[in-house]
Amino acid sequence: MVVMAVVGNEDESSPTAAVGPDLVGLLTRSARGDEAAFAELYDATASRLHGLVVRVVRDRAQSEEVTQEAFLDIWRHCTRFDPSKGSPLSWMLTIAHRKAVDRVRSAEAAKAREVTYETTTTGREHDSTLEQVEVRLDQQRVRRALSTLTDTQRGAVELAYLGGHTHSEVAALLDIPLGTAKTRIRDGLIRLRDILEVTA
Repeated sequence: MVVMAVVGNEDESSPTAAVGPDLVGLLTRSARGDEAAFAELYDATASRLHGLVVRVVRDRAQSEEVTQEAFLDIWRHCTRFDPSKGSPLSWMLTIAHRKAVDRVRSAEAAKAREVTYETTTTGREHDSTLEQVEVRLDQQRVRRALSTLTDTQRGAVELAYLGGHTHSEVAALLDIPLGTAKTRIRDGLIRLRDILEVTA
């Protein structure tokens, strides 16, 4: 398969990214190994996916890498797409968003390791150690709680709270009605609250 490069200066709000050809048909053909269909799918959606990744990662060079990784995942797993569970664009944006969040978490983990190294080599007080342990435990609890959400709830919550998007932006990015986006976010937050209260 030919891996296509992301055009960094493409207009991220281009209407062709959202409208385009029959995405369900292109995904179906791609699942059968049709590279021409995948190339057409890429052309129709690249600017939307790249725009989402840029907003999460906030680094254009890394965003291009993450977008490429997302399209590779889409190519590998397009047989898993189920049109009865949502739109193809929503499914693809979810994959891109997860890749972007993974990259941000990886960068944050690397930064945390650097801070930890600096702290351990210069010495630290007992209280700062305790505070660091508490923060890590809180992060683990939140990650476990997020993993209990449905894919649709988690995607919406992560866009709103990790990506910093408004409800309207979440609806646009996931290609769903505003009311549906609000419901997913609300239900996800209620679920998170209940789980975090139980594990507190």
